[in-house]
Amino acid sequence: MKIYKYFILVLVMSLLSCQKNADKDSAQKDEKDEKEATEESAELPDLSIYHLPSEWTTQDDKNITLEHLKGDVLVVVMIYTSCKAACPRLVADVRNIQKNVTDEKNENVKYVFVSIDPETDTPKRLKAFAKENEMDSDQWMFLRSTPENTREFAAVLAVSYKQISPIDFSHSNIISVFDQQGVLKYQKEGLGEDDSETIQTIEDLSKG
Repeated sequence: MKIYKYFILVLVMSLLSCQKNADKDSAQKDEKDEKEATEESAELPDLSIYHLPSEWTTQDDKNITLEHLKGDVLVVVMIYTSCKAACPRLVADVRNIQKNVTDEKNENVKYVFVSIDPETDTPKRLKAFAKENEMDSDQWMFLRSTPENTREFAAVLAVSYKQISPIDFSHSNIISVFDQQGVLKYQKEGLGEDDSETIQTIEDLSKG
């Protein structure tokens, strides 16, 4: 009988211990979830592009908002894939920048190309362009949206563009660098210019 009572006591104590550990784990999880929720809801800077509510489609045909990019340093350029003059040189400049940023820093950087010709630049076309230019890893992103959203975003970047024929646009050649909160930190205008300051800005901002 004493042995029976002893086993009952051990069983009860074990159950109480398990319940205590479960309550502790649950409390820790709730605390972690609350902390993450607080961080997520932290107010963005007034000048953050993540306040823009516009929706965009990637080269993989996924719909996102700009806030989806929060947390990475962004290098942003506006182009169109059928461009035969300035855009290839602009793409080459961005590739050169990416190549000269250290691998460690590049882990926290996304290179984003935004189309000014969304009618032509379908997700399929953007995907093909990415492959043609060997920019089809996760670090490279191509976006398209409505003409209205595109025009709004261009205004934020001070990029001007105008359709001058059914297949051609005149446009600014600007490379913009944003911090992890979506605030513009640096811009370089022109083609084939010295990229050293752009690269330094990216590396200073990167957390890697």
